[in-house]
Amino acid sequence: MAPKSIPDIVIGRLPLYLRALNFLTAEGREITSSQELGDRLGISSAQIRKDLSHFGEFGKQGTGYDINYLRQQLRDILRVEHLWDVVLIGAGDLGHALARYAGFTGRGFNIAAVFDNDPEKIGQTLGNQEIQDVAKLGETVRSQGIKIAIIAVPVNSAQDVARALVDAGIKAILNYAPITLTVPSGIKVQHIDPVVHLQRMTYYLSQ
Repeated sequence: MAPKSIPDIVIGRLPLYLRALNFLTAEGREITSSQELGDRLGISSAQIRKDLSHFGEFGKQGTGYDINYLRQQLRDILRVEHLWDVVLIGAGDLGHALARYAGFTGRGFNIAAVFDNDPEKIGQTLGNQEIQDVAKLGETVRSQGIKIAIIAVPVNSAQDVARALVDAGIKAILNYAPITLTVPSGIKVQHIDPVVHLQRMTYYLSQ
C-alpha cells in the first residue's frame, strides 16, 4: 500500500503507466524505457522516473524496465491484483453503457449490483445483473462488503445517493453526475464530467 505522503497526483499517473505497459505487452514487448513510456503518454521521462522512485527501484540504467515485472509491481501498488466488486447506481443510458463495458473485469473490477428507483426498470436484466430497487442499496453493500460505487444518476439525486453509499460503508465513489459531492473525510471521490473536459479544451481552440 502506498504511503500517505505520496502526492495524489502521482497515484493518478500510475494507472496511465500500467495501461501503457499493458499495450506494450500486447505488442509482444519485454523491455521498455522511461523515454518510451513518456513519448507514449506525453509525460517527461524524468517525471516517470521520479514517480516510480516513490515505490522502489524498478529499472536498470542502460537496460530499462522489465515490462512484466513493472506491470506486476504497479498492479500490486494499485491493489488491482484481485477483483473488486462495484455497485452501480443508475440504470439510464450511461448506466447501461457502464454495466455492459467489458473492460472492467480484465482490469480489476466487477459490476456486482445495479440499482435504480424507476419501477419500470427494477427487475430487468442489465449486463449480468438484475436491476434492484435502490431501497435495497445499503443492505446489499453491507452484506457483500462492497467498498466501491459508481454514481450515474441525475444531478438532483447524486448527493442523496452519495450519502446513502457512505452510510452503507462505501469508501470510494466514481461520480458521473455533474456535481461536486460533499462526503466525509476519508472517502475518495473521483468526478467525471465530460462537459468540464470539453470546456477545458475549448479554451485552447483558435477562434
